[in-house]
Amino acid sequence: MTLPHALTGLGAIAGDYDILLCDVWGVIHNGRESWPEACEALTRFNQQGGHVILISNSPRTSAGVIAQMDGLGVLRDSWKTVVTSGDATRAELARRAPGPAWLIGPERDAPLYEGLGLTTASGAADAAFLSVTGPYDDEVETPEDYRERLTEAAERGLEMICANPDRVAQRGDRLIYCAGSLADLYETLGGRVTMAGKPFGPIYDLAMKDAADLLGGPVNRARVLCIGDGVVTDVLGADKQALDCLFIAQGIHGDKARGADGRLDPARAADLLKAETTYARYAMLDLAW
Repeated sequence: MTLPHALTGLGAIAGDYDILLCDVWGVIHNGRESWPEACEALTRFNQQGGHVILISNSPRTSAGVIAQMDGLGVLRDSWKTVVTSGDATRAELARRAPGPAWLIGPERDAPLYEGLGLTTASGAADAAFLSVTGPYDDEVETPEDYRERLTEAAERGLEMICANPDRVAQRGDRLIYCAGSLADLYETLGGRVTMAGKPFGPIYDLAMKDAADLLGGPVNRARVLCIGDGVVTDVLGADKQALDCLFIAQGIHGDKARGADGRLDPARAADLLKAETTYARYAMLDLAW
């Protein structure tokens, strides 16, 4: 397998690209704090004439993600627009209105459903489909806590709309389960899952529309670089879209791509990618200029 090129900084390749489609969680913040070096790298790319589009698998709308980033100190100079899995998922939900929909997820994700005309169900027995943004309590719950409830839904043949394909996300110094882990379980139970976030096409369609608006014309896909730490979401999504990718190998993978000298080991990074039969052109441990 071809090894990714190890980079010491984004600046080494910035001139090759007009657009960055950059992941959020695990690249510029960890849910508790933002990372100044990563934010500075994106800001410098914008200052040199490029355009950063943040592309997140958050089940929230872009407005909700922007508010969260503001609270974490992510400077607005580091991005131009924001596209989320929540934005892309709203179109899927609207097509299935009025439901009723069985909604699984924390109360903070309620804005996802505003204005869609959905009615809600109390469980699988009276639902037309289910929509999942994550566990009700991601601090303590695991997918196994949902096995019995999801088994009933799968037996009834209900479709699951998964608003966040991520399986886990970094929160501070630990990993929490996301909606994608519930979707994985549902599929093992025989359930059918629809997702619009990375690595699936709808979120990239939205991002490319924003890119064309920012450029004032057609997008040269050879000058678009995806950046992310999720192999099965960010890297695989870029691969499916035939876009170059910078793999942030530390992120949710911890030290698995770090060599004995403390630096990125391209062979170890390649092993992480190989597990999902995907490829990234570049790799770094953390995003920096």
